[in-house]
Amino acid sequence: MKKKVKYLLIKGNFTVKQAMRQLAKAGEKILFVVDGKAKLVGSLTDGDIRRWILGGGHLSSAVENACNKKPVCVPLAYDAEAIKSMMIRRKIQVIPVVNEEKVIEDVLLWNNLFGQARQITKRKISTPVVIMAGGRGTRLDPFTRVLPKPLIPLGDKTIIESIMERFFKHGVLEFHLSINHKSQMIKAYFAEIKLPYKIHMVEENKPLGTAGSLRFLRNKFKDSLMVSNCDIIVETDYHELETFHKSKGYDITIVGSFRHFTIPYGICDIENGGELLNIKEKPEYDFLVNTGMYVLKQKVLNLIPKNEFFNMTDLIEKVKAKGGKVGVFPIDEKSWIDVGQLEEYHRVISLLERKE
Repeated sequence: MKKKVKYLLIKGNFTVKQAMRQLAKAGEKILFVVDGKAKLVGSLTDGDIRRWILGGGHLSSAVENACNKKPVCVPLAYDAEAIKSMMIRRKIQVIPVVNEEKVIEDVLLWNNLFGQARQITKRKISTPVVIMAGGRGTRLDPFTRVLPKPLIPLGDKTIIESIMERFFKHGVLEFHLSINHKSQMIKAYFAEIKLPYKIHMVEENKPLGTAGSLRFLRNKFKDSLMVSNCDIIVETDYHELETFHKSKGYDITIVGSFRHFTIPYGICDIENGGELLNIKEKPEYDFLVNTGMYVLKQKVLNLIPKNEFFNMTDLIEKVKAKGGKVGVFPIDEKSWIDVGQLEEYHRVISLLERKE
C-alpha cells in the first residue's frame, strides 16, 4: 500500500466522532472504511455522517455502521480515460484502487488526474441569498473602528466577498445585502468594483437585529431564501442544504456545526447541601452549534414585526409557537469558521498565508 493512501483509511471499529476528526484533517472529503487487513468495507463522507446523525445514530457508534457499504472502487488494471469519464459524470473526487481481495492498494485523486485547472462543477441552487451585513462588529474591534465588518480583508478579498464567492460557485448570481452600520462605505466599495454577480442593498434606517430587516423582503421571493451572517465561512454542499430544507418541509432550517469541548478541570457533583457524589475528571461534551446560516420559507417573513428589533432566535421561537417546523442541517466542526471572532480571524489569515 502506498503511504499517501493511509491518511484516507479508517478502521471500522473507530467511532463516528473519530472519523469526523480524521475526515476534517484528511482534506479529501471522504474516508475509506477498512478491516484489519485494509480490505475495503465502505466509504464515508460528511453526507453519510449527516444522514447517520439525523437518523438517530450516535457519535460514539462504530463507523462501520454509518458508512456507505457500496463504495465505488476500481481494479488494479483500470482504464484511465474511462475512470476520468466516470469521475466527471458522477462528480467523484477520490476513487480507491483495489486488488482481487478488495484490499486498497492506491487511490486516484481528481487533482492528480486533471490538475488544478479543472475543478468539479458544484451543483447549482435556485434559492436566493441574503447576507446580514448591518451589524457593528464589536467582536472585531479595533478593525471595525475604521471599517465596517463586511469589508475587513480576508486574504485578497473582503469577508463578504469570500462568502458570496462560495455561493457564486453554486450558481448564485444575485445577492441581497442588509446594511446599516457604515452603510455608505459598503455602498461606495461595491460601486467601485466589478463583480460577476449583482448586489441589491437593503438598508435599515436603524439597527433591526439579526432578522428584522428580512421583513423588507417578505414579498420578494416565491419559495425559500438562504440567509447568512456576514462574518461566517461555511464550507458545505449548498445544493444538499437546499434539498434537505425542501424535502423535509421545514419552515426554517438551521445550519449547525458540531463542536467538541473538554472542561480542563475536575467537575464536582454534589447533593444534600454540599456532599460530594463524584468527581468527573476533565469531562468532554459535544454540541451542535448554530452557525448563523439558515434557509427560510418565504412565508415566515410575515411573522417579523415592522420596524422593530428582532433576532433570528425570536423568529425561530415564533415559528415553533405557531406549530411550524424547524430543522437542523449538521456540518462538521471544520466546515464552519466564525470570522467574527478576533482569534478565529487571525487563525484564518494564518491558514491563507500558509497556502500562498
